[in-house]
Amino acid sequence: MAQSILKEFNKGLWEQVPPFRLVLGLCPILAVTKSVENAVGMGLASTFVFVFSNLLVAMLRNIIPSKVRIAAYIIIIATFVTVVELVMQAYTYPLFLKLGIFIPLIVVNCIALGRAEAFASKNPPLASVADGLGMGIGYTISLAVVGALRESLGNGTLLGHTVFGPDFLPFRFMLEAPGAFVCLGLVLCVMNLIGKK
Repeated sequence: MAQSILKEFNKGLWEQVPPFRLVLGLCPILAVTKSVENAVGMGLASTFVFVFSNLLVAMLRNIIPSKVRIAAYIIIIATFVTVVELVMQAYTYPLFLKLGIFIPLIVVNCIALGRAEAFASKNPPLASVADGLGMGIGYTISLAVVGALRESLGNGTLLGHTVFGPDFLPFRFMLEAPGAFVCLGLVLCVMNLIGKK
């Protein structure tokens, strides 16, 4: 039992890491990763939604009629997104302002709905929580890696601290949308090279 729970958790960290292996959740990875702070904030908000929506879907999987399951999953996900949004407004308002519309858009994030449909609706609550937590942490790490690359190359800083010295000329291109695509492509390339080994 413990091994299967650990397996469900671990798959989200490498084997099925959402943006790099499943190529899901790309909108936030391109939009909010101008800094590590934004990336980690978005990742943690998404992780909360993945874990608790998976838990509730798994608990209600035998009650929800199959004809309305997708609508029910979206309502469940939207409920937890609303909780995250209100908590962020109350306790991390500056970060909430930076993330803007991307917090409510977690509702339509393919990862949340995909995990509910593909996993939580077919598995018990504990395994579903492990799946959501693994996917969420993997997603947070992915966002943080892209955010660190974009912030360090685009601003010359990392978490607000200078990393390359005063003579560094930042690549402002990395902070724009095309730079996000380039950064994502480079990370995908490295992931594929590591995966082949």
